[in-house]
Amino acid sequence: MDLTDRVAVVTGSARGIGQAIALKLAEVGADVVVNDIQPAAESLESVAAEIRAMNRQSLAVTADVSSSEDVARLVETAVSTFGKVDILVNNAGITRDQLIMRMSDEDWDTVLNIDLKSAFLCTRAVLRHMLKQRWGRIISIASVIGLIGNAGQANYAAAKAGVIALTRSVAKEVGSRGITANAIAPGYIDTKMTQALGEQQRQQLLQHIPVGYAGSPRDIAEAVAFLASEEARYITGQVLNVDGGMAGA
Repeated sequence: MDLTDRVAVVTGSARGIGQAIALKLAEVGADVVVNDIQPAAESLESVAAEIRAMNRQSLAVTADVSSSEDVARLVETAVSTFGKVDILVNNAGITRDQLIMRMSDEDWDTVLNIDLKSAFLCTRAVLRHMLKQRWGRIISIASVIGLIGNAGQANYAAAKAGVIALTRSVAKEVGSRGITANAIAPGYIDTKMTQALGEQQRQQLLQHIPVGYAGSPRDIAEAVAFLASEEARYITGQVLNVDGGMAGA
């Protein structure tokens, strides 16, 4: 895979899966705009510095990707700095877990805005540029929970299922213009978010994974790099499960 001369925007890339994606794209040649919300600004700049140490260009942009105005600023900053955007990775996401009878309107709205609306806003913003250049890769990080559901995660499951449906719709709209849109559905990935789970919860999750262990952020990053490459030019509208067999078990 060779992404030399490509420019990528990766949302939610100050840590975890997003950070691994940004670093992997840089590793295979891309210049990368990293993004996260304001409280992560310091760690975000360290990711950009690590990319520059690979002799790739990088820009750190703090922005709330659930805000239309912030998204417009993020994309325009990327274009004004690098001249284009070739690859968008919609990775930003949060959880606010609660049983549906106890779930507040705020918990529902916050997760849908950050996990789903942000993907719509960022996709819409970059498409204006990708359509002109007749080339683009849009890769959205969904979840196996968006495919199988999960008790206590109705908001998260709905958002990630929406990301999958959005991806398939975008693929049909822009495929004739050299733009692909795909989603990746991670399973149980070892990140700070999942490390907050209790030991009993972790063991219960592992029982549903045929390979017997949690994935790493690098596993997701490798899949993103492939879908962003020319080798994946004939793949669009798809959901790639990177879950150790979890969704099919």
